[in-house]
Parts: sequence; C-alpha cells; structure tokens
Amino acid sequence: MTAWAVGSVLHVAEQVAGDLAEQVIDEPFEVIWKHFGDAVQVELRQRSSSPGDPKAPSVGVEEWGITFAGESRVHWARLTLPGSTDRVASEWLEESARGPHWLGFLADASDLLAGTLDPDMVPAIIAQIVVPRLASWCAVYTSDTAVGPLRLVYLWHADEARIDGLREQLGDMDAMIADARVTSTLHLADSQVLAVPLTARGRGLGMMCLGRPDRFTDEVIQFAEDIGRRAALATDNARVYAQQAAANRALQRSLLPPNEPEVPGLDYGVVYEPAGEANEVGGDFYDLFKAGDDSWRFAIGDVCGTGPEAAAVTGLARHTLRLLAREGYGVAAVLGRLNQAILEEGERARFLTLLHGDITPVETGLEVRLVSAGHPEALRLKPSGAVETVTTPQSLLGVFHEVMFEADTLHLDHGDVLLAVTDGVTERRSGGRLLDDDGGLAKLLAECAGLSARAVAERIRRGAADFATEPSADDLAIVVLRAR
Repeated sequence: MTAWAVGSVLHVAEQVAGDLAEQVIDEPFEVIWKHFGDAVQVELRQRSSSPGDPKAPSVGVEEWGITFAGESRVHWARLTLPGSTDRVASEWLEESARGPHWLGFLADASDLLAGTLDPDMVPAIIAQIVVPRLASWCAVYTSDTAVGPLRLVYLWHADEARIDGLREQLGDMDAMIADARVTSTLHLADSQVLAVPLTARGRGLGMMCLGRPDRFTDEVIQFAEDIGRRAALATDNARVYAQQAAANRALQRSLLPPNEPEVPGLDYGVVYEPAGEANEVGGDFYDLFKAGDDSWRFAIGDVCGTGPEAAAVTGLARHTLRLLAREGYGVAAVLGRLNQAILEEGERARFLTLLHGDITPVETGLEVRLVSAGHPEALRLKPSGAVETVTTPQSLLGVFHEVMFEADTLHLDHGDVLLAVTDGVTERRSGGRLLDDDGGLAKLLAECAGLSARAVAERIRRGAADFATEPSADDLAIVVLRAR
C-alpha cells in the first residue's frame, strides 16, 4: 500500500487493527488492509468465531461489521480518507511535479505492462495503473481489427459500487469516441472524460477513456498520453505474441497423428511434451498409422533444433513415412529414401534421429521389424521384469548420402513391452548426471512390469520429471507398445 494513499489515516487505521485483534481467540488470523480510493477498510479474518458479541473500534469509523466468507469470519471497519480520489490524484501530481517521482511512476507502469503477454490482461493493467492516480475511473476500448468497431473490454472505478451504473452511461459515449484519432475531452453525466487513442506502430488499437468530476490539468493529460503510448505498445506486442502462439500450436497439432488407430493385439501409450515457450514448435514427433491390410507402422523422431525450420523437416518426415509405407516400401527402404529427401533440402536440412517400425499381429503376439537411425535404443520389457536392448545403432538421417539401413526383427510375446523415447528422456540432466547413465532408463522400465502401456508411458514421464528439479529444456516423446 502506497504512503500517499493512507498516510493521513495511518495512525487511526493501526488503532482499528489493534482493536479488532484484541477480540480474536487464540488461533491464527490475518489482517488485511483494502484501499477503495476514498476509504480504507481494515479486515481481520479468522476461521473460528470469537466468543461474545463483537465490539466497535475505539476510534470513530465510517462503518463496521461482521461478514462470513466460506469458513472464515471477517470483522471489518472502514475509514474515510480525507478528500476524494481526485484530491488524492491532485496531491500525487503536485508532489510529482516537484521531483523525479513521475519517472518512477512511468517506470513502474512500463514494468507492469511489459510483465504480461496476454492481450486480455493488458486492459485490466491499464485501468489499475491510472485509477485513482490520474482519474476516478477508466474505460478501455479495443477493436479486433484495424477497421473494426471499438468495444468496451474493461471498466474500473475507484468506487466499485458505481461500476454498473457507469457501464450504462458509457453506452451513449461509444459513438463519440469511435473516430477519435487524437486525445480529446468529452462530457459524460457528472464527469469530464479524457479520451486517449491507443496507437502503436502506426495502427490504431483502441481507446483509453479516463473520467473525473473536475477538469483534467495539463499534467494529467501528459501522463495519460505517455501511459497510452506504452499501453498501446504492450497491447500490440501481446497480440502479436498471441497470434504467433496460436499459429504455432496449430502447426504443432498438424505434425502429430490426427487420430489413434485400433491395432489388433496391441496396447499402446504415448506421451508428448514440447519444452519450448508457446511461440516455439517442438522438434520431437511420433506417429502410429495403418500401412496395409494386416500391418501398422510406428515412428518416433527428434529433429535437430526447434521452430519453423525443425517443423519443416518434421512435416517432411511424417508425410514421407506415411506415403512410402502405403506404397509398400519396407522400413529400411523408407529410411533410405527419407534420408535422400532431407539431404535434398540443402541449407534448410536438419539432422534427424528416427526409430521406425512395422507391426504385424500374429497368433503368439506381435512381429516387429524396426530401424534405429541414430535414435536412443529401444528397450523390451518382459513380464518377469527383464529388460534388454532390441535395436542396432545406425546412421542418423540428413548426414551421409550413401548409407544403407537394415531392419532388426523381434517378436513381442503376450505381455512384452517395447519402449521408445527421445533424448528428452535419456539426456535429462541433474547436475553432472544424465538419466540414462549406468542404464538408468532400463532400471526405470524394469519397475513397470505388469503395467498397461499408458501406465508405463506415464511412469517413464514422471521418472524423467522427478530426476531433476529444473524444468526440462528439451522436448520429450515416449511411445510404449505392449502385446496384449
């Protein structure tokens, strides 16, 4: 709570808090001070009720009472601040004009506006900055497009009880501010209104309207216009970020399987967690799809890097795998042709590790042919808890032109589990150790005997998350195949 807001009643407010505290029982409680622009409310909250009737504070207060919020009992008292919110704003501005205080105010405003990239939060922050320092109330209007109509997105008044009535009054003002391009003053009921356009990078984004009963001084207008410029830039940045994040989420979804096919005799579980911020596309991917009448294909891969370049290689890999598999190419032949396709991308090419396999249900379980192109080794878990490596390391994709791949063949008996992960699991780091040091992944898998495929995938994910306290800096993908 700022000193200018309560300094005049600080001693009285502390006395009120002391009076309320004397009435509580011997259990934990909390004291809360709320600033309402023209008043300060002191609250004492406690879960249990105090014995006897509550007493009024020993000093004069505007009003006091008892309310209940859930399981809490709130004993409160309200003190009126000398002068109105406009008096507070005037005193603050007068003090600001005599020193560098306004620089601190604008710096704080900039920090608050820069602290969020959520376009829905910016209007609320704008209003909280200017009320009650510059005005009694603030209304923020924005438009969805450069030529779209303005709409009220946030309204704040120093007296919360007046917000609904103010909202009705503002309905008559919407048309007056629709075409405003420069700061202007209007009149609304008992308020003078300062309309400040929100313009960033040459584009109009909306309008910030401030209201107060008396005239806006030149200092207030200067502050409001400065805040309007900062608010507009924050709004534009948040919108650009949100649009980019939405586009990249759509791109990320397009790089993952559109559905989960039903495979006879197969129980499978998948975990996928991109590690980047909302504006990044992960480099890990997986796929599971039908390749023929009696066979299905699966893949799990890791493209070097993140962002659009990695996404381009991911999209190329997924579509190439599906197309060639349905044309009847075996897993080794598919990887050979995918390697050539990546190299033909030239400077846009990215290294790719990939585990690609073919699944054929048989009476005794599943027949699997798979190739590991520079990918972390796949592991098989037997119902007894025994774990073994089942793939032969081969060259990763996008490096050498002349490379031949050979498929490994294995049989999954009923109850056997095949685990494939990206290096977001195996290279999870805690200090100087990696999760897969000394066979750490195999030990983690051995604890999963008897679990379903989804349970195994979740157990591995949780084990990777718990291995280090810091958030992972790498994407993570886990594919678990279990023969029913």
